[in-house]
Amino acid sequence: MEAKAKEREALASKTQGKDALDHAAAAAELYMKAAQGASSPEEKSRLIKKCQSLLSKAESLKKLCQAGGSVAVVEKRLKLPRSARQIPKSEQAILLRNSRLHGSIFLPWDSDPNPDEFTGNAFSDPYQFSLSAHQLSVFSGWKRPLEILDRETELNPPEQHNNFLMRAQNDYDLVQDITTDCSVVASLCAIMRHLRPGPTSILPALMFPIDLDSGQPKISDSGKYIFRMHFNGCFRKVVIDDRLPSSSTGRTLYVVDRQNPNLIWPALMEKAYLKVRGGYDFPGSNSGTDLYALTGWIPQQLFLQNEEVDWDRTWKRVKKAYDFGDVVVTLGTGRLSLDEEETLGLAGEHDYAVLDMTEASGSRRLLVKNPWCDGLSWKGTGSVDISQQATDDHPVKLKPGTFWISFDDVAQNFESLYLNWNPSLFTERQDHHFTWQLPEATMIGSFAHSPQYSMSTAVDGNVWILLSRHFQNDELDIMRKYRLSNDDAAISSLAEVSSRLGFMSIYIFANSGGKRVQLSTQPVFCGDFVDSPQTLAPFEAKRGVTYTIVVATEKLPLPQYSFTLSFFSRAPLVVAPAEPALRHYMDVKGSWTRRTAGGNAASSSYLENPQFSLVLPRPGPLSLLLSTARDDLPVHVDLVWAGGRRVTAIGNRDLAITSGDYRRGCALAEAPSVDAGTYTIVCSTFDPGCLADFTLRVGSDIPCAVAPVPADAAGRLRTQLPDLVFRGPASLSLSSSDSEVHKKKRVAISAARLTRASVVVTMRDGYRATPRTGAGGGATTPRSHPTVRASVEVGTGPDRLVVASTDTTRTRGSSANEFREVGANGLRTGDFDIDPRGRGLWIVVEQLGLYHAPTTVGDGGVGGVGGGGGGGGELRVEVLSEGPVQVGAWEAVDG
Repeated sequence: MEAKAKEREALASKTQGKDALDHAAAAAELYMKAAQGASSPEEKSRLIKKCQSLLSKAESLKKLCQAGGSVAVVEKRLKLPRSARQIPKSEQAILLRNSRLHGSIFLPWDSDPNPDEFTGNAFSDPYQFSLSAHQLSVFSGWKRPLEILDRETELNPPEQHNNFLMRAQNDYDLVQDITTDCSVVASLCAIMRHLRPGPTSILPALMFPIDLDSGQPKISDSGKYIFRMHFNGCFRKVVIDDRLPSSSTGRTLYVVDRQNPNLIWPALMEKAYLKVRGGYDFPGSNSGTDLYALTGWIPQQLFLQNEEVDWDRTWKRVKKAYDFGDVVVTLGTGRLSLDEEETLGLAGEHDYAVLDMTEASGSRRLLVKNPWCDGLSWKGTGSVDISQQATDDHPVKLKPGTFWISFDDVAQNFESLYLNWNPSLFTERQDHHFTWQLPEATMIGSFAHSPQYSMSTAVDGNVWILLSRHFQNDELDIMRKYRLSNDDAAISSLAEVSSRLGFMSIYIFANSGGKRVQLSTQPVFCGDFVDSPQTLAPFEAKRGVTYTIVVATEKLPLPQYSFTLSFFSRAPLVVAPAEPALRHYMDVKGSWTRRTAGGNAASSSYLENPQFSLVLPRPGPLSLLLSTARDDLPVHVDLVWAGGRRVTAIGNRDLAITSGDYRRGCALAEAPSVDAGTYTIVCSTFDPGCLADFTLRVGSDIPCAVAPVPADAAGRLRTQLPDLVFRGPASLSLSSSDSEVHKKKRVAISAARLTRASVVVTMRDGYRATPRTGAGGGATTPRSHPTVRASVEVGTGPDRLVVASTDTTRTRGSSANEFREVGANGLRTGDFDIDPRGRGLWIVVEQLGLYHAPTTVGDGGVGGVGGGGGGGGELRVEVLSEGPVQVGAWEAVDG
């Protein structure tokens, strides 16, 4: 018996409304029967206590049901999809923290209010609504509705008050006047078909007190009203009183109904929403965001000027949903000049409500309403007479500010199409709440620190992912600051105000196995960056694929934000925070300065770029992410076989991994497996002299050591050797064929004590390349730089030993006897030791090429032979050493 009681008790905790009441009552009865058959007094006492607890719970549920206050009423009216996820305590804490907004507390909705909350003494909300300077110029105080209408003495019975203030006698015609909330009023006009009292009205789930059966709002005896609105991650409770801002003139400060001038419940809903957004001086929003807060219907913004949108398909989809009552449609214009406004009959940066959609004989039209009380009406094609009088196609005379317009004209003259979709289109919903501390500016251009989630499904089907940014106080301060900057018309525009809050988008990747990604390349879905607090990613999910969902942002002004990521589907989803692709990550800070901005590998200053040594203890995957705050700066990162030493020049065979072409803002080099060893990382910009900070993010499966490579010759003495001059007989320049010859020279080097050193070969200042000539004087392919090889050798003759060469910092595994062009960056040997007790040490330089004998001013005769020509002494050789070194004179070497 007790087992059955526990089953019923569990069902009571999982269900709502009358179902929960029935399960609780049944569980109490079963516990009582179990107590009657208890084997001991202690057991009987325990079961009776369980019974009493459930009876108490059943009584509470009964009161809620009688008051129409169970959440089941909401489920019935709004037809919300099933919540497929239990919100963990850590995320519940986020929702609670974000309940405080603009000095008020908006707690998450737990149950509908008891009717007793609306009785008693007159209620006054302590919240101080702000007003703009224009509004204050006509403001005459906060007054109760009957005070404003001057009808207090005429209506005594409460039912007369309700009929007078809450019931519409004519068709609705809501308009705004002074308050700058066109998006809110447009939203109310567009959603009115779902709010108007009746058996299908959703208003009973949103406003209290109200008659549940008829959907008709009631007058609150105390003047207290409670609205259920969706923002900051969940449905929340918004409490207001019925005092409205009165005007000393004929202008109004709240939404009014021209056909029902005494109707106040739309004004009360407007007041509740403006309390959430900060006051009656609200700088502006868009109707998609407003309707999401007012109803919880899923917002989607389509940009009408986007050439990628299939408008025929869009019309069919929206028209079908509109006919079924599953979408609310509003429109938004962009910035328009005064001449454009007058010509088109449209207001710039203004939201409009769509009241109807029709299609006949290929003609697609929308019935659109301007929410301004004295607003413009469309003057374009098809506007004549239709907006002023009845026609055969439209027998009902239109109200002022309402007009028919073709869908083609909408697509041409409006900027945004806002769609709010009925959540009942889906059966499953998951909400994930999180906070995000924005990374340093150098990492903003990548996804390395962006919030990311993995998602998979067992069946193919549509999945909609909604990203919603929670409102916070500082955003309102930013909006007000720039809205009041009337000295700059651009800044004071609504578009500029919204853009000051930053932009959001959603990226979806299918090739990452649900792991975190670092760059925005190859997404299967990439949403537009919008300045709205919500953005939607609708896409077709495939079974067997684990997706990575990335929150992408731009120019968010505040250091920390809270978000909710909501998943809507018709089949169960598996959603979780995405795991990193590798086990270990390390962020290293760096900068390109005037001394270190060396540019790309073709630049003579390439060796000056910031470089880092990397020690990888064991083979494994590796990733190198280079990210900078400058999204216009092309950057590049390479992992080079250089033993952790500074790289002076680079070739394809030098590279372990590379990020490929230069990429703006950030670049990624990665490989599934890299051999163990010590490498050099080179971070470069395409052009030399580009100054910026950057972050190098190193990822691996095992910890690795990363350290800066000292600057070229840092801490070392620089010893310049005597001029190196190669000369040859002039006759060879005219008689040579395809065979090439070379000359070799050497110089002795020594030190008084053990010293570490390296040799650098560069071109002398003023070196000029000359074309090569073939037999008979014909020009051949020019070689632009001398071609040499340099080495450090111990001893001479057949027993000599090469201890360092210009190959050691170049291609891994290449032959030690390769000649190389000196190039703009020069050539460098690896480090070697000069031991005063050892055998004689020689620096050997050999140049390869054809001889020719141009006259060279200042060198005393014929010179400048070698690959590419030039005068004698075209090469400079330097020794970089830890201590003083001694060098001799150059001498020729035969063979």
